[in-house]
Amino acid sequence: MNLLITGCCGHIGSYLADNIYKIKKIKKTILVDNIKSNRFCSLFNLNKNNKLKFYLRDVNKKNSLNDFKNINYVIHCASMTNAEKSFGKEKEMYKNNIDCLRNVISFCKKNNSKLIHLSSTSVYGKQTDIVDENCEEKYLKPQSPYADIKLIEEKMLIKNSNKLNYNTFRFGTIAGVSKGIRFHTAVNKFCLNASINENIFVYKTALNQYRPYLSLHDAFKVFKFCIEKDFFKNEIFNALSGNYTVSQILKKIRKYKKNIKVKLVKSAIMNQLSYHVSSKKLESNGLYLKSNIEDDIKKTLKLLGNI
Repeated sequence: MNLLITGCCGHIGSYLADNIYKIKKIKKTILVDNIKSNRFCSLFNLNKNNKLKFYLRDVNKKNSLNDFKNINYVIHCASMTNAEKSFGKEKEMYKNNIDCLRNVISFCKKNNSKLIHLSSTSVYGKQTDIVDENCEEKYLKPQSPYADIKLIEEKMLIKNSNKLNYNTFRFGTIAGVSKGIRFHTAVNKFCLNASINENIFVYKTALNQYRPYLSLHDAFKVFKFCIEKDFFKNEIFNALSGNYTVSQILKKIRKYKKNIKVKLVKSAIMNQLSYHVSSKKLESNGLYLKSNIEDDIKKTLKLLGNI
């Protein structure tokens, strides 16, 4: 079986590319990225067992994938991310991310490729209780342009559900180390701030509020499960390792970095109420995600240990 990974230099994509040899069913993997993030290091010393081939492509350009043939699976990671910084560049982000998915959908339909699409638990927005994939649309209240785009992408796939096989996974906030690691998401950002003895800025309303987090190890388990089990239901699934408050995350960091400095601030996107995200739907299909976020924190701090 052959696999295409878009956005292979990103935080998730680079971890996937480096570990794809663990999915025995995959014999050849095509990697695609425009490298506008300048994360060339994501391509350094990739495991030779992976049988990888890299192509410099911009997936938001029509026909950018057309020369790839015999692709059985596509894992679509290519997109502009960073929810907080999506304010002020909404037009650019909408066009880029939606065009990327539109071209990926077109490719999958033409080639009968099965698609794994990444969404975000941030689509749930303001909630007061545990939320799952079956909540009414009126309860989906994304608090950033990035999250709003994810909802649009989900609807695009639903409209094409009779023409392709796919799954959408609403990933929790990613934690963990990869070659393309980024530091704009909460756990990694806090670890970086702690390592360089800078303030850890926490949104005033968020200190004791719950949010869903996903270890990179569990993200990979999602991809592995889908391919090995040929699990494609044309449905939406939450994917998270656990729900934690910011206070709980900071407590985990303090185990390895005692004297961290926390400063409470305001933010345009983190004025949500506390909520838990349910993982029961995915578990009912046989996949349990239970990686320890503390292990990701420990490894991230170790990575930054010499600064």
